[in-house]
Amino acid sequence: MSDDNPPPTMALDSSATECPVVHETESGQKLLQFLQRRLNLPQAMLHRWVRTGQVRINGCRCKPFSRVQAGDLVRLPPFAIKMAAQCDDPLPAPARKLRNSEDAASGPPLPPLVGSSGYLWAFDKPAGLPTHPGTGHEDSLTTRLAQHFANASFMPTPVHRLDKETSGILLVAASYAALDEAQQALRGQRMVKEYVAWIAGRWPHEETCLVRHFLRKDAVRGFEKMCTVGAEAADGKEALCLVRPLIVEDGASLVQVRLLTGRTHQIRTQLASLGHPVLGDAKYGQARPGSPLYLHALRMILPEGASFASLPPWVGARALTDLPEPIGCGDGLPSPPPLVCGVFPLGGEGATISPLH
Repeated sequence: MSDDNPPPTMALDSSATECPVVHETESGQKLLQFLQRRLNLPQAMLHRWVRTGQVRINGCRCKPFSRVQAGDLVRLPPFAIKMAAQCDDPLPAPARKLRNSEDAASGPPLPPLVGSSGYLWAFDKPAGLPTHPGTGHEDSLTTRLAQHFANASFMPTPVHRLDKETSGILLVAASYAALDEAQQALRGQRMVKEYVAWIAGRWPHEETCLVRHFLRKDAVRGFEKMCTVGAEAADGKEALCLVRPLIVEDGASLVQVRLLTGRTHQIRTQLASLGHPVLGDAKYGQARPGSPLYLHALRMILPEGASFASLPPWVGARALTDLPEPIGCGDGLPSPPPLVCGVFPLGGEGATISPLH
């Protein structure tokens, strides 16, 4: 790896200068984003500096939404660095406390690194670790990244998120271009995301099935929750996934799920709506206190073919010891009746279904 793309055990140095050079990790950002990350000053002030010509790229006047490229020289006003040093620390408070501790090395470690592809890193996130900080918890993958890369020119950033109690593969981008490209691949459904889950009851289908619902976020007893709605409901969004049974028993079944859309709590909501909630899911099922959530992000496959996978940490009767093959998704997906929800077995004579937007 180059100095601009270190392994996730190194911190990058980014020295303060009135004419910073754009690093490879920052390439492709809008100028305003670049300035905000470097200086952490009010956006209105940065806009004014650019508009009045106090900020220039390679000696030329520019606009706030001009794109910076690796090697560009960005001229700042002579007082910008001093103002940035006097402003509030750009790191989140939990990360700031970790970084400023006497022994930062003793802080929480990063999750295990499964593999990398360019500026994309794949971590095996443990259950119980949130992707982002929030109310009631300061520790998160984001704050740990901020601690380990406090001086990075581009702070490594999660490409997507996993629920706090969901374990498994989570991608982190170490450059802006990698972050943008990966998120576009996710939105364009060009990235494979597969999960495994233990669900309540006997799964009734022997073959891989297409599962389709329409989901909407509603308030249920004072809490936000994803709910299934009719296809014509306002704000309802189509949710599609493929489900393959791996182990089927009377009390519980192990299924492999490939997401075809990316909705909040999609797997948990869809399986629960079919009468098979994920074991340990207190929000969409009936979990006992202290029971783990048996949902694990098993595998991610990038558009160019790089694949990252990890087995779930489950033990005993729920353990999965062998990595199942990926679920194929060719041209043989069935075409359900328009706007009809349900479970549709693969195979037979069916046209390819395209997600409804």
